[in-house]
Amino acid sequence: MNSIESLTLEVADTTAANRFYTAFGLSTQVLLRASDAPTTGFRGFSLSLTVSQPADVRGFVDAAVAAGATALKPVSKSFWGYGGVVQAPDGTIWKIATSTKKDTAPATGHIDQLVLLLGVSNMTATKRFYVERGFTVAKSFGSKYVEFDTGDSPVKLALYGRRALAKDVGVPIDGTGSHRLAITCATDAFTDPDGFGWEAASLASTS
Repeated sequence: MNSIESLTLEVADTTAANRFYTAFGLSTQVLLRASDAPTTGFRGFSLSLTVSQPADVRGFVDAAVAAGATALKPVSKSFWGYGGVVQAPDGTIWKIATSTKKDTAPATGHIDQLVLLLGVSNMTATKRFYVERGFTVAKSFGSKYVEFDTGDSPVKLALYGRRALAKDVGVPIDGTGSHRLAITCATDAFTDPDGFGWEAASLASTS
């Protein structure tokens, strides 16, 4: 089994990004690195915070917007639960959600899980690529969604069709250039079929 040790977002302004992620409560989970790599439109991935109840969803979304994020989807109930989507000032898309539709206590501000969703063009090929690199499939729904068992990793990894992911977070599918994302693992560096780069832990650094 492989796992993710950390995520590094490549941003144009590290000071502003650090201010946002500190206010958003993610300064210890997300690393930042300066980058001016060209990028436009949808970067092909999103990050999700799973929380325990709607009050926590509202709390995180409100904190994100107050810190400069743009609301892509307002918080609301859905068939699956309750959630909202925001885009950070650096361009990273965040979905905050819970499977619970009613509050049972005051908001705690606790994050149950941080999930990296990669939008892929060929689910079969990408799933096979990760399995061949030692990842174990935890859940699989055909060509729509694959979730890997990452054990005690601070970040869960899942694959979603690129078009479906763009629709889920409320943005057009089009996008070019850098993903502005580096995924840190304990194994050797590699690049997956959709161009997402994985780095050995020794290469990760903050800026």
